[in-house]
Amino acid sequence: MVFDSLVDPHKPGTRPWLNLHRDEVEPHVLESERPNRVVWSSLWPSRPDDEVRFDLAAARDETLLKFGLLTPDNPPDEKIAGHLRYRMNVLLFADLRYSYGQ
Repeated sequence: MVFDSLVDPHKPGTRPWLNLHRDEVEPHVLESERPNRVVWSSLWPSRPDDEVRFDLAAARDETLLKFGLLTPDNPPDEKIAGHLRYRMNVLLFADLRYSYGQ
């Protein structure tokens, strides 16, 4: 279920959860390996070469989800990195989670 939400966040019949800000763009799935991994393109036009990697693992009736922000460029400074982490945390651990009624 989480894998499907990451691969197709606007799937008909599901609750919307990918609520982007004005400085963000719709990500594209660059890679996926069901049910363990999804890689998105960057959500931030100011960092177009970045990628977001999701690693998923089943645990009883739950899905464990880890994400990583990957860049081939110089890493962002702490202020920008903090903002990117914050946005991913809101999108995944608030908006996506709430879309499942949790």
